[in-house]
Amino acid sequence: MVGARVRDIIDGLGSRVRIGVERNAFGGLVTLERADRRGRPRVVLDAYGAEILSAYIMSARLSGDRELAEEVVTGAYPVRVQLDHQPAPSLRLTDAAEERFEIPAPLWDRLYAELNIAVAHAREFDRRGAIRLH
Repeated sequence: MVGARVRDIIDGLGSRVRIGVERNAFGGLVTLERADRRGRPRVVLDAYGAEILSAYIMSARLSGDRELAEEVVTGAYPVRVQLDHQPAPSLRLTDAAEERFEIPAPLWDRLYAELNIAVAHAREFDRRGAIRLH
């Protein structure tokens, strides 16, 4: 059985994102935490939100310096995802409580890969949770 999963992603300048997968009453959740920032900003995503973020990372990589429309995830774990170019490229996630979570561009590639793995684990938690409900 898959338990909680935690990985740290660190770039060459010391920026750090901790990505975790955990089970809740309804299935799997993906958590992102900036362990390198004061207050350790954190955002929680369901599998849908994590998939949107993963796809948005790829879109941001392909957009170059062009603008990219924001994405809004609704549901139990709503989040808005935006691309900022200034002062340096970063993704900004804003949750329902208006808490902001920044992901600098040097972390995008590894986060993209880890999100794909995390979503697979979250989906498995969802599947196992659904089996227990029947």
